[in-house]
This record gives sequence, C-alpha cells and structure tokens, in this order.
Amino acid sequence: MPAFYRRRRTYKYTLDTPYQLLTPLRPLEAVGNGFLRLHPDGTLAIAAHYSWDGASGPMPDLPSIVRGSLVHDALYQLIREGALAAKPHRREADQLLRSLCLADGMSYLLAQWVYLCVRVFGGLFVRSPQRALRNT
Repeated sequence: MPAFYRRRRTYKYTLDTPYQLLTPLRPLEAVGNGFLRLHPDGTLAIAAHYSWDGASGPMPDLPSIVRGSLVHDALYQLIREGALAAKPHRREADQLLRSLCLADGMSYLLAQWVYLCVRVFGGLFVRSPQRALRNT
C-alpha cells in the first residue's frame, strides 16, 4: 500500500518577520526557493515563517548562537538543494556562523569550538537524503 502521508519534521524556531543579512557568499546569479534568496551582492533574504533547528549536537541554544544558526541552516539548505556549490560556500557559511556568534556576544573559545564542530561534522548535513542514498 503506497504511503499517503509523510511525517513532518518539527523545528525549534520560526521567524516572525523577514530577515536580511549581507554575507560574504557571492553567487553568480540569485539562488533560492520560496523561503530563501541569496543575491549576487551577498544579501541573504529569509522570509517570515522560515523554520530552523537552532544549535545542533551538544551545543545549547544560547542567545549568542540563535541568529548564527538561522543563517547557517539557511545556507546549508541552499547547498543541500544544489543552489550553491559546497566548495567554497560551506566553509564560508561556517566562518559566517562563527562571526555571527562572536558579534552576538559568544566568547572566542566557544565560537571557535562551534566552528570546529561544523567543520568536522557539517559535511553530513549538506548532502540531500537522495544524494546520501546514492553515495552509499
């Protein structure tokens, strides 16, 4: 019997209002989907009602990581969807996460730990489920 439903993933956070940030990522043309748009000048536009998970792994959702996790999750989603190439954009997204954490008051040592964790484990989260299955 074919499945007539699918389990929806639940998220910790949902944006109440649109959010924009100038990033160092510069695609040749605007890329995105219904919730995300990255423009050639580096502006990342995230629509209201976009949902994300917050910090991953053992990292608690400190106030100093919430904005960084929003931007990082959005950029990783664009990579997973094939709108951005993983090289060099994954490293740039990871560096931006660290910069945003520092700007939002995280200590240097903790921000460096966050950066190292996404460098080591982040590659697992930029592959789409379909691509991951093909690679096994």
